[in-house]
Amino acid sequence: MLTDADRKTLLDWYRRMRRDLPWRRTGDPYRIWISEIMLQQTRVDQVLPYYQRFMARFPDVTSLARADLDEVLRLWEGLGYYSRARNMHKAARQIVDRHAGRFPDTHEEAIALPGIGPYTAAAILSIAFGQPWPVVDGNVIRVISRLFGIGEDVRLGSVQKTIARHAAELLDRENPADFNQAMMELGATVCTPAAPSCSSCPLQERCHAFRHNATDQYPYKSPARKRPHHHIAIGVVRDTSGRLLIARRPDHAMLGGLWEFPGGKQEKGEALRDTVRRELGEELGVDVDVAPKPFRVVRHAYSHFTITLHAFHATLKDGSPHPEAQNGEPLRWVASDELTEYAFPKANRLITETLMEQGS
Repeated sequence: MLTDADRKTLLDWYRRMRRDLPWRRTGDPYRIWISEIMLQQTRVDQVLPYYQRFMARFPDVTSLARADLDEVLRLWEGLGYYSRARNMHKAARQIVDRHAGRFPDTHEEAIALPGIGPYTAAAILSIAFGQPWPVVDGNVIRVISRLFGIGEDVRLGSVQKTIARHAAELLDRENPADFNQAMMELGATVCTPAAPSCSSCPLQERCHAFRHNATDQYPYKSPARKRPHHHIAIGVVRDTSGRLLIARRPDHAMLGGLWEFPGGKQEKGEALRDTVRRELGEELGVDVDVAPKPFRVVRHAYSHFTITLHAFHATLKDGSPHPEAQNGEPLRWVASDELTEYAFPKANRLITETLMEQGS
């Protein structure tokens, strides 16, 4: 258990050593909320340029609520986990419509917003409103597991409850904003997953893992299941004017709201060219001629699976693609120099870059 003196030591360390980050220079709940959403499963150095561009375009919740989702996704492109952006856009509209443009300051109302879970609600309410909600993110889990020598699998719900209880007991209720950020900062900059800087840690003397020379044993995570790998074949289809056909993914699907070149997963025993023909026939009701070989092959990893994306040039042979064939989702014919105006998943974006380099 931390004493009041330990909490003061941690807070003093944080106020001396904290990184100068833009969302720490404000008490605006909107800006703190956007930063917390962006920081979910994403490193600070990756987030910084996105946050700055996003704030320049959407400086307040009203501007975000009024924006078109396509523009929001375009600014988010490359940051990944796109459901965060879709939910954020929905939440902005709810804040404007139901809360008069003010981020709600109660846990019940905050957690009811799309994309706001227990961690995010606690972070916003403590940092923006000074409310005593303990924050438990990956950094805090690591700090607490080492501090108290929690050796059980942190993927287990029962262990997560134990860690949450410790976080609640540790919280400095007089300074919840700085204390929560201090715990997260400690995990991000000192109590790192590999080679932690124990000599710089303000809680070194209290730490079970340090005293037992066992920081590499905490936190324990059971091995993740092996990620499956899929081969995806897509067709870059042209019309008689040389424009390219792109399709918008359904909002409810993975990568929902982003644009892509039509295609799909290779079936067992199927040639990749045949995958393109089959998928475009099923999705768009068209028959296409497909080039003998892909002009670009991209490997990409998602959180639960990996893919190899094979991009083929293709031309319409018979039929006319229409939105009804794409489950009602929009289709567009666009010139290659217009591709930058649409938000694409990373693997598809690499294809668009190749097309633009080729001037085709």
